[in-house]
Amino acid sequence: MAESDEQITNQIGLEQNFLGSKESARSLPKDSLPKDAMPANVAAQLVQHYRLNEAKANQNLATFCTTEMEPQADHLMTDALNTNAIDKSEYPKTAAMENYCVSMLAHLWGLPESQKMYRDFIGTSTVGSSEGCMLGGLSLLQSWKHRAEKIGFDTKDLHHHKPNLVIMSGYQVVWEKFCVYWNVEMRQVPIDQDHMSMDMDHVMDYVDENTIGIIGIHGITYTGAVDDIQKLDQLVSEYNKTAVMPLRIHVDGAFGALFSPFVDGFKPWDFRLKNVVSINVSGHKYGMVYPGIGWIVWRHNTDDILPKEMRFSVPYLGSTVDSIAINFSHSGAHIVGQYYNFVRFGYAGYKAIMNNVRKVSLRITDELNKFGLFDVLNDGKQLPINCWKLKDDAPVKWNLYDLESELAKYGWQVPAYPLPKNRQDTTISRVVVRPSMSMTITDDFIEDLKLAIANLNKTHGTTNLDTSNPTAMTINNK
Repeated sequence: MAESDEQITNQIGLEQNFLGSKESARSLPKDSLPKDAMPANVAAQLVQHYRLNEAKANQNLATFCTTEMEPQADHLMTDALNTNAIDKSEYPKTAAMENYCVSMLAHLWGLPESQKMYRDFIGTSTVGSSEGCMLGGLSLLQSWKHRAEKIGFDTKDLHHHKPNLVIMSGYQVVWEKFCVYWNVEMRQVPIDQDHMSMDMDHVMDYVDENTIGIIGIHGITYTGAVDDIQKLDQLVSEYNKTAVMPLRIHVDGAFGALFSPFVDGFKPWDFRLKNVVSINVSGHKYGMVYPGIGWIVWRHNTDDILPKEMRFSVPYLGSTVDSIAINFSHSGAHIVGQYYNFVRFGYAGYKAIMNNVRKVSLRITDELNKFGLFDVLNDGKQLPINCWKLKDDAPVKWNLYDLESELAKYGWQVPAYPLPKNRQDTTISRVVVRPSMSMTITDDFIEDLKLAIANLNKTHGTTNLDTSNPTAMTINNK
């Protein structure tokens, strides 16, 4: 329906009010509160203008986070912004949706059908998966202390019994924070030329009776690789046969735990493995919710898995429930958004989306290989992350940082960075293929990637470019 003359006049009036306002002729306040108030539309326009130089969300290939949701989800989340997720008795339906999501995730991750009731397992929403990691680490630490004390360890004697955590060196920084905050020794299993994920040949060399647990990562942000948690489970089972202190595994599901259940090509990594006691995931990545929401699930609702000192009773519908999360007041909007997505898409919907995501990732790999300049480190056949380095003998005089800068001229954010310790001399580029990246967007990116490389070859020069490579020649001659 066409806008009425009155609506158009009112809109023009608002625009003129902004353009002719005294505020639009001044710099945006930065250091201290402005002295006076201003009209709402003027303030909104100023903030919008300030954001003009931010990259378009669909061209941000650096972030794992969701940048686009359906209008219906936007509406539901906006309507729920004024709720407080921590107040379960005041917002019981939000609390119920939180429990529904936890149950859906638990069963998506291979929890046996016999554990259908929520009382058999337990979980919570978190502010991003980092809080989930922190809670998973804390439950490992506290349960280790209880078991250690039962067999006579003096857990206050840090010379003989300082707790340690084993993890591969491409960890997310929250694990370093956890170890610093709670005085836990971090034992890093290094990557090398042959191991871009946890080295299963040597991981058990880092374990002793003071190891609170091993972290398996199902989606390493550096490279998109996954730890072989099935193999890790086998190693832990063998170790536990004679161990004074049996080991447990926490899976940092990162971004992969809401992608791999819907596609093929993955070994068991979840609650199908008996030594996996807890899993966390980011809901704001392949759960397709705006930042920030995460989840953690413990396979058993017992004090041995989730110690009682981590549970705090809060009122709920005339009774009490456990409050586990570290964070306090935050909006329930993201819980509503996650529940909407689960109800809206279901298993079949997520499966279709994630398989399309994989197709895009494989297409990017095919195009990268055509250049003849790159070694592809992660090809998207598992998690949809494309990582590449320049070949050692690449006939170019530019590097991946130059490529990052050149692509930014076209609006694309494609980060270049060094690999973790032991391979820090290797620089890679990374593209995160998110559900919102359609093949149309991919076509645009590939065309701009060709132009960017052609420009770099022109401005920086090449060295003995392979004239037998049609793609390289085409790029060089543009």
